[in-house]
Amino acid sequence: MTTLRVLAAMSGGVDSAVAAARAADAGHEVTGVHLALSRNPSSYRTGARGCCTLEDARDARRAADVIGIPFYVWDMAERFHSEVVTDFVAEYARGHTPNPCLRCNEKIKFAAVLDRAVALGFDAVCTGHHARLQPAPGAAGMTRLVRSVDMAKDQSYVLAVLTPDQLGRAMFPLGDSTKEQVRKEAADRGLGVADKPDSHDVCFIADGDTRGFLRAQLGSAPGDVVDADGTVLGRHDGSYGFTVGQRRGLHLDHPAADGRPRFVLSIEPVSRTVTVGPAEALDVAEIVATSPVWSGCLPPGAPVECLVQLRAHGDAHPAVCQADGDTVRISLRAAARGVAAGQAAVFYDGDAVLGSATISATR
Repeated sequence: MTTLRVLAAMSGGVDSAVAAARAADAGHEVTGVHLALSRNPSSYRTGARGCCTLEDARDARRAADVIGIPFYVWDMAERFHSEVVTDFVAEYARGHTPNPCLRCNEKIKFAAVLDRAVALGFDAVCTGHHARLQPAPGAAGMTRLVRSVDMAKDQSYVLAVLTPDQLGRAMFPLGDSTKEQVRKEAADRGLGVADKPDSHDVCFIADGDTRGFLRAQLGSAPGDVVDADGTVLGRHDGSYGFTVGQRRGLHLDHPAADGRPRFVLSIEPVSRTVTVGPAEALDVAEIVATSPVWSGCLPPGAPVECLVQLRAHGDAHPAVCQADGDTVRISLRAAARGVAAGQAAVFYDGDAVLGSATISATR
């Protein structure tokens, strides 16, 4: 086996610690690095919310000591703010629903970090993501991304923005293990993070109040909540506080005439109008997505039968995808509900990722 110089990104959680330990056990020359992503890190996490605290940095350092590898902290706060946080706010202001984890993987962990790692002479970046890498059939030298064996923890969706070159320098040692196996291994290794809760929600919104965070960034921007026929049902203080498919927190002053629940159907940030309607009005059969990244195959020149996943923890839908330059047109075999612009459409051949694109419109 070839010995590689591996940079292990260590968040302070159990997954990245075990991933670093496995890379070291495999005989690689491993160096741990914690990414300081917060401009003003708090001392302690709030339960299982958030990450990037001073406590997380200390947990990562203690794990590196137990594994017996060198450890450093890289300050990526300004790059993270400009590439991830600013993008997150701008996308919501446009009426879209972004995925910041996907953007962080694309812009920080496998762009900024990988670029610096290569410049320093490292061969690969290792993370604790639950996903697998395999040789792509019919494409010499290309590595493709494959779902984790633990479907409940699979993170291939948020990694599907990575390019073939980035996947070729990535290492995901946990893809063949369940979360329970990872925690047991951490305990057996004497890693203090074995029972540490997973972080949830958006890492830079530690209290989980996304609407409050956006209000602080964008200010009050009141507008109407209307039914599909234009009848005003209520008022809101910012269309950025809504996402397509949302049911709760709609601020409806008047119940629907049929008494049925209402869901967000569309968001128009210029007029500040949020349109709501019945669940069946969320059905989508056609999707347009842009900026595709084909990581598991060459750009297809003909329509492709595949599965498409439309949100991080959503189902995979049978579909036909037609690529045309910077656009992919997706025809679903059966309608899907709650498809939001700004989310990623990830294309699968079984469990293997073919590529991804950003949803821009639905019909």
